[in-house]
Amino acid sequence: MSETEKRSDYIKWDEFFMSVAQTCAKRSKDPNTQVGACIVSTDNKILGTGYNGFPNGCSDNEYPWASEGDFLEVKYTYVVHAEANAILNSTWPVKGSTLYSTLFPCHECAKLIIQAGIKKIVYSQDVYIHTNSCKAALKMLSSAGVYFRKY
Repeated sequence: MSETEKRSDYIKWDEFFMSVAQTCAKRSKDPNTQVGACIVSTDNKILGTGYNGFPNGCSDNEYPWASEGDFLEVKYTYVVHAEANAILNSTWPVKGSTLYSTLFPCHECAKLIIQAGIKKIVYSQDVYIHTNSCKAALKMLSSAGVYFRKY
C-alpha cells in the first residue's frame, strides 16, 4: 500500500461499536456476568454506554453478588442492567438509534428499549434466549417492530 492509498483493513462499524460494548462490560464488578451496551445514532455517533451494576450511591460492598437465594439477598433485586444504564446515560435522544449489547436483552430491558424508541439491536450472546424472560423480550420487540440480529 502506498502513502496515497487509504487503508483497507480498518474495522467496520459493527465491530467498532461491539468492541465499545465489550469494553463497557469490563467495568462490571459482577463476578459471574459482565454485560456492556452502547447506543449509536443513525449517523454512527455514540449516544450512551452502560454496564450492569448497582445504582449510583449504592455501594457494591454493601449489596449481594449472589445469584441464588432469597429476594433481598440476590443481585437481581438491585442491579441495573447495561441496556438501562446506556439509555439513562445517553447524552442525546435515542429515538431511531441502534443498541449494541454483549447479551440479548431481558424482558425488562426490552420494555425500556421499545419505550425509548430504539429501532435496532445488535447482540453478541444469547445464552438465555430460551428463558421466559427472553421469550417475552422476543415477543415484545417483534410486536414493536424493533429489528434485532446476532453479531
